[in-house]
Amino acid sequence: MTNKQMISVRDLHKRFGTLAVLKGVSFEVALGDVIAIIGPSGSGKSTLLRCLNRLETIQRGHIEIAGEVLATTGADGVCRYAVDAEARRICRRMGMVFQQFNLFPHRTVLQNIIEAPMTVQGLSRAAIMPKAEELLRKVGLFEKRDSYPALLSGGQKQRVAIARALAMAPDIMLFDEPTSALDPELTGEVLRTIRQLADEHVTMLVVTHEMSFARDVSTRALFMDDGEIVEAGAPAEMFSHPKHSRTQAFLEHIL
Repeated sequence: MTNKQMISVRDLHKRFGTLAVLKGVSFEVALGDVIAIIGPSGSGKSTLLRCLNRLETIQRGHIEIAGEVLATTGADGVCRYAVDAEARRICRRMGMVFQQFNLFPHRTVLQNIIEAPMTVQGLSRAAIMPKAEELLRKVGLFEKRDSYPALLSGGQKQRVAIARALAMAPDIMLFDEPTSALDPELTGEVLRTIRQLADEHVTMLVVTHEMSFARDVSTRALFMDDGEIVEAGAPAEMFSHPKHSRTQAFLEHIL
């Protein structure tokens, strides 16, 4: 597989008021990588994802998506983003799946999926329909295409959210704790869908508390604590022989 860099992050700093949430985070993601981001609650994992697609703006650092600069900090110490239209285009290379599905309650499953390609990409309904139906088959929900979200289980809603993100044909998928709002028995069906994407070499960053998923499916794991990447490496190695005392304490507590 090619080593093409899909994400390059250097010295990322993010504050909310006086609270430093990200403290100099740096990492890279190559094409086809599945990166699991693990760590205690409040360590900055979700904020990191939100900074990548400009849902949060950074104070300092450098973010490059598939070779294009989204944000960078000049010699004057000022962080500047690409101009708006350019930034939106760069961010569209990433699809995001949230903890809380964020489906439109007044639209059917199918309408939820075709909305963004029609509105944002200007595709006709006829052009996007075959892709939308193919994605619903992929996530095992074709028979629910005319149902409204209120009639779906949490696991089904999350699979629709995954299909909706994939409908925009992103180069990179970002998952922000995609199973944390689900009952344990529904978690498996969502993880199976993400596992299937991993098998298809979709480039992914997954913030997760599902340690078996992180260990078995990801190509690399990042352990975050207190706004920093404390340890990064091959999942099997990190889970068997964590090097840092903070990683050891976290894994002992959670496994």
